[in-house]
Amino acid sequence: MHSGLVNPIDFSRQGRQAGHLAIPYSIDRSPYYQIRIPILRLRNGEGPSLLLMAGNHGDEYEGELQLGRLMRLLDVADISGAVTILPMANLPAVMAAKRCSPFDGGNLNRAFPGDPAGVPTARLAHFLEHELFPRHDVVFDLHSGGTSMAHLPCTLIERQADATRFQRSVALMRAMGASHAFIADNGRAAPTSMGAAARAGIIGLSGEFGGGGTVTPATMAFTAAAIDRLLVTLGIIGRPVLSRAPLAEPGPLQLLSLSRHSQGIYADRRGWFEPVAPLGATVAAGDLAGWYHDLERPEQPEEELRFAEDGIVISHRLHCDSQAGDCLIQVAEPIAA
Repeated sequence: MHSGLVNPIDFSRQGRQAGHLAIPYSIDRSPYYQIRIPILRLRNGEGPSLLLMAGNHGDEYEGELQLGRLMRLLDVADISGAVTILPMANLPAVMAAKRCSPFDGGNLNRAFPGDPAGVPTARLAHFLEHELFPRHDVVFDLHSGGTSMAHLPCTLIERQADATRFQRSVALMRAMGASHAFIADNGRAAPTSMGAAARAGIIGLSGEFGGGGTVTPATMAFTAAAIDRLLVTLGIIGRPVLSRAPLAEPGPLQLLSLSRHSQGIYADRRGWFEPVAPLGATVAAGDLAGWYHDLERPEQPEEELRFAEDGIVISHRLHCDSQAGDCLIQVAEPIAA
């Protein structure tokens, strides 16, 4: 077999099933090579069905590590309903420590709805949107800022035309316990996992759980608590599995919107970025965002970069060395539900 995707999971079966999604992909050293993506399915009786996935981008580690841990710790006897875990969705990117697949350059979170006869990333996206997502009530796709961005820890949903589903999405997002969450407005045709969830008719949840291509005790605890809270809220488990401290009641949640180009500052030439405004800071239009240096012309003074809009700083570039087109810093607009 030289195309398609092989799925070993029988979703109607009760109990525990562990295996690999296999994507045939001929390479120089191995003409019958398969990209083998770990997958775990737990089902115990009837009840809600949740898909947990990470590694959509390979250099975003909080979700990958915590879902790998959950695969080892979660016992099928302790759940009600079904859980599917995909800890390294874009496996080639994970193993290469890159955002995109080194095999085909594919950015999985820009590849939906995919193509069953396309490159491996497109085949995986097609399987997720058309086969895996519709078998679940909720998908939770965990992200972080990756190697190049520092990101305010937050949860995320897409705005949806279905009012009932949207309100349920907001309620589940609140239950996950983040202090900030943002509502994206990419539309139903978005090439992202959240766009795919909307097209599949299920609830899509996501979030940014860290950044910098690393993990910290704080980001790992935040990720563990969000996963545990979601599982408990859905009624799949009765007590936390990943969290090492008791879960407190969720605090206030500030909703944010990121929908306009003017909410970001972008490099227009080669330069070296020095941020001034920290993540989570409340800023006003005209406030200083950072400095842009030109080390090729050290006699030139650094350029002041100022925000075009009011908002809360949600991300900034970590790599100092920047190129034209790079997003340097972003603010999001506080909104009501």
